[in-house]
Amino acid sequence: MQLFYIPSYSNEEIVILDNEESSHISKVLRIREGEAIFLTDGLGSLIRGEILEANPKRCCVKIVDIERNYKKRDFKVHLAIAPTKNSNRIEWLLEKAVEIGIDEITFLQTEHSERRNINIERLEKIVISAMKQSLTCWRPTINDITDFSKFIGNLVEDKKYLCCCSDDEKVLIKDSYSKGDSVVILIGPEGDFSNNEILQAKDSGCELITLGEQRLRTETASFYAISQIHFLNQ
Repeated sequence: MQLFYIPSYSNEEIVILDNEESSHISKVLRIREGEAIFLTDGLGSLIRGEILEANPKRCCVKIVDIERNYKKRDFKVHLAIAPTKNSNRIEWLLEKAVEIGIDEITFLQTEHSERRNINIERLEKIVISAMKQSLTCWRPTINDITDFSKFIGNLVEDKKYLCCCSDDEKVLIKDSYSKGDSVVILIGPEGDFSNNEILQAKDSGCELITLGEQRLRTETASFYAISQIHFLNQ
């Protein structure tokens, strides 16, 4: 199954796809009039359609059927990370996080942050591509760089985890997490969270977690932590 993206879908019977999706359908996949395709609005809808016009600039599609809340999970995963200096590593992580399953990602401005800005537009494209590739109908939310102190004071998830390399007492995710819990996981920069940030996190109800004996890069730690949450929900 190939999946195509139609943002802002509002129950129209006939939809026109944008240039990128239209070109992929007609020029790359060579799908013709009368053939079935699948689309999503990124809000949980799996939409079955039929090609009425295979135009490489504006494919016209008739909507045949809609399945709402397609493969909706009963838990939510929010990842909050300090972006790495190398943008390629963050882009790799974002792609893999979407493939595994994530609902929201926030980029943090911390005391030891290596990067002060990110290209949201480029990251949105990576998210959409990974969503379609992994055949999920849920588009994760990407939040721009947010100050750590502001972020830590507004956490609403069931479980709040901060991964750090300090000597403070820490727990394993498997010993704290319960199936179905919503979770936010905070991952620091290469220089780790500062002592002051760790204290703020603890005061805000965060548990300090360890991911094992090895010291992991930001993107590796994020990938590993997300994978554990999904494993514990099986």
